[in-house]
Amino acid sequence: MQRVGITTTVPVEIVYAAGWVPVDLNNIFITDSNPGMLVEEAEIAGYPRNVCAWIKGLYSSTLRGGIKTIIAVTQGDCSNTHALMETLQLAGVRVVPFAFPFDRDYDLLKLQMEKIMGFFGVSWGQVYRAKERLDRVREKVHRIDGLTWRENLVSGRDNHLWQVNCSDFKGDPEAFAREADQFLAEVGNKEAGKEKLRLGYIGVPPIMDDLYDYLEERGARVVYNETQRQFAMPYDVDDLVEQYRLYTYPYGIFYRLEDIIPEIKRRELDGLIHYAQSFCYRQIEDIIVREKIKMPVLTLEGDKPNRLDARTRMRIDSFLEMLK
Repeated sequence: MQRVGITTTVPVEIVYAAGWVPVDLNNIFITDSNPGMLVEEAEIAGYPRNVCAWIKGLYSSTLRGGIKTIIAVTQGDCSNTHALMETLQLAGVRVVPFAFPFDRDYDLLKLQMEKIMGFFGVSWGQVYRAKERLDRVREKVHRIDGLTWRENLVSGRDNHLWQVNCSDFKGDPEAFAREADQFLAEVGNKEAGKEKLRLGYIGVPPIMDDLYDYLEERGARVVYNETQRQFAMPYDVDDLVEQYRLYTYPYGIFYRLEDIIPEIKRRELDGLIHYAQSFCYRQIEDIIVREKIKMPVLTLEGDKPNRLDARTRMRIDSFLEMLK
């Protein structure tokens, strides 16, 4: 089966309906044995140092992985994706653009989906059969999320990983579902965590690989991963276009806050971590987050794939002490 890279979550039902295998380039990049080297490879190729490391990782992951076709999100994600598309086209990669309408317009979103369907040669009937297939898998991940915040049986890291992998289901939804069943069976035999502080995490997934573990070592657990939860499509709707209208990540901070603020209350959070990637326009949104969210917020910034540095660990320690 042919593989298609994706730069962020897209209507993956269309890809599976066509019999292709989606590959989330972000996951390939960050789980590489040496993601820092992928960033360096892009910089050697000419990418500036003051460009988001995720974009550079996507570039190198595509070329190193031999991926010949990608779906690139041109609106609703990183603005640097436009230049990523052009440099990949220069390297011989076929680029299929997809845009989430800024105003969440139903007809425009449907049109974008139909353009992708035309590229892959699939009908709405095929796509809806794929949706039924994927929704059965997502339901298992929703149960994992519930066990995280309701019963404290799942770590923040595991919660993050299961939900973030719903962007492509690791290329095999049935195998992913079997892994989820096994995980759920094992979790049922565990004791609840002893962490006393309940945290939320908002923003793009972290580029540092030890954040969740460090928090739990300090007596805090992330029981709400905002963007990762959205990758798992948490809203139960039959209409596929509406499903991707409700999906908050591409539509701006005010619409995202309509999901974040109720979840803060529902999950009884003590504090919030807002992660902002270096050189990303979303850093500016921290102004709005602090104005609209009436609870303690710690803003963290990450640059290249690495472990937490001493300064960031100290800021986390101070934040947790303040919450206690």
